Amino acid sequence: MTDRNPSERPEAEREPATREETEAERDEREASERVERDLDELQHQRRPQTPPPDLVRERDEYLELAQRTRADFENYRKRVAKETTEALARGKAELARELLPALDNLERALESSAADAEALAKGVSLVLDELREKLKGAGVEAFDPTGERFDPSLHEALSTQAKEGAEAGVVIETVEKGYRLDGQVLRPARVVVSV
Repeated sequence: MTDRNPSERPEAEREPATREETEAERDEREASERVERDLDELQHQRRPQTPPPDLVRERDEYLELAQRTRADFENYRKRVAKETTEALARGKAELARELLPALDNLERALESSAADAEALAKGVSLVLDELREKLKGAGVEAFDPTGERFDPSLHEALSTQAKEGAEAGVVIETVEKGYRLDGQVLRPARVVVSV
């Protein structure tokens, strides 16, 4: 392919005759010039003779200290990662142990449901109470915001609805309760808000 005369090239392909240097390009050029000056300066400086033994010994001590500190930090980081993993595993195991009785009760309720629907309802109710107690013991609390002002940090609005006598922006129905753990929202309450 032959190169066309610049005046024959389409407008989009032509480079402007004078292009301003961007700030990034200017910074890069200045940094490059500084490096060149510094290298020239270093080349023209007279290199000192061997440093005094005290300076060499001090330098070696600092180097050894830095290497030891780096190794200690790496060991610390690995130990913390291992302890965190083990703590998470212990937490999961403890949660599973706490929930196993509720699982057993659900199985019993299902077994008795074939004979008696009332027994099923009673069994499910017992399991629900047991699960609530276990969660409460772990610091988890449910909250029902019906009647409260809508707060997007605590509630998730599923829909809005006009309701006579209700002030706008108030939760008029809770579809799903919200849950908190030590004050931190685990799941926002899913609600219907008045307009």
